[in-house]
Amino acid sequence: MQQKIIQVGNSIGIIIPQTLAKNSLKPGDVVNIEKDKSGETYTFSKGKISTSSITPHFFSVLDRVNRQYGKALKEIAER
Repeated sequence: MQQKIIQVGNSIGIIIPQTLAKNSLKPGDVVNIEKDKSGETYTFSKGKISTSSITPHFFSVLDRVNRQYGKALKEIAER
């Protein structure tokens, strides 16, 4: 199914047909939008972002930053 992207104020939006949204989506629901690495495919899912969307690389960078700057960050936080 194709839908045209429309202008909504300063943003853009997509109309989700009632036939797709019926019994599963309603105004105010949270929808996650993810783009694949090629940037050509978007995936929509309902609900909160799961930790599975955080890559192992992110955790390795976080660990490295914590090892290198953890003490300084802790001191800043305690001020």
